[in-house]
Amino acid sequence: MSYDDSGVRATMLRGGTSRGLYFEAEDLPADPAERDDLLLRLMGTPDPLQIDGLGGATTLTSKVAVVSPSADPEVDVDYLFLQLGVDEATVSDRQNCGNILAGVGPFAVERGMVPAGDEETAVRIRMVNSDSVAVATFPTPGGLVEYRGDIEIAGVPGTAAPVVLAFTDTEGSATGSLLPTGHVRDTIEGVEATCVDNGMPVVLALATSFGLTGYESHEELAADTALLQRIDAFRRKAAELMGMGDVSSASVPKTALLAPARDGGQVCTRSFIPVRPHTSIGVLGAVSVVTGMLLPDAVGHELTADWPADTSRVDVEHPTGHLLVDVAVDPSTTPPRVVRSGVVRTARKLFDGTAFPRA
Repeated sequence: MSYDDSGVRATMLRGGTSRGLYFEAEDLPADPAERDDLLLRLMGTPDPLQIDGLGGATTLTSKVAVVSPSADPEVDVDYLFLQLGVDEATVSDRQNCGNILAGVGPFAVERGMVPAGDEETAVRIRMVNSDSVAVATFPTPGGLVEYRGDIEIAGVPGTAAPVVLAFTDTEGSATGSLLPTGHVRDTIEGVEATCVDNGMPVVLALATSFGLTGYESHEELAADTALLQRIDAFRRKAAELMGMGDVSSASVPKTALLAPARDGGQVCTRSFIPVRPHTSIGVLGAVSVVTGMLLPDAVGHELTADWPADTSRVDVEHPTGHLLVDVAVDPSTTPPRVVRSGVVRTARKLFDGTAFPRA
């Protein structure tokens, strides 16, 4: 098949604070190398502006979801997430994406993979990247996906319908262990750190350990070349300790710097994806951050002293607002056990049609 001439059917959705192309697996080449080549040409990579493709010149808008009906009777669909580079021709399947996940359920219903309920629909999704399961619940009045609603999430203008995501079996998503170094706390490049993987491998450190307040703007962080080089060296060393090998061309692990909350939340974060500063914070990144902080002796655990004891919901501050996550951990077991984790996101369909790759 010549995709150059016929194009490929695609849907673009905003999922959470990301934007991506969603495909049915059967519409893409079965060979991963051919598939990746097609996706890069559709997205317009490599080019910092992605001017000849559908990317938005950032990693947050260069994402792909490949969805198919699942052979597993316990789930409805399989979802493979692929992170495409912008100015480098890279395609990575080494991580999940909780934001793009928010669009998978609606996409599956729209494409007829899952029947819609009369009022709402729950779609059981296997995240192929980590072989873990999430359940997405969203409104489908009259059997149709409803994208309009009154839920506002930071980093997205306007409001939309809620997509409630509940995660299961996300511990060790990319590393095989909740605490991939075998320790709650490590010293990495002279910095006290906690390495945790609950849906996303993340390295936690206090912002003050990098000479920061933790309240710097995205622009200030992006302009600090020396800081970004130090962040890169820090995460690469952490990856070695986490058993992830050489991650020089990989998008994980992420780094999250912590500071006391100052805008009514419970912790203030500045995260990097993996070296460039994030304008907000990823869904699964935030889940892993809170999971790590809840562990006694972990970096940032001291910031949880005033968190309410009667709720597992944690308000995470980031450069453009807040993200509310729900995380409960049982630290009394060895290793600690994640009881539950979840988040509320929104999604919106932007277009459905035929996309044509550049030559």
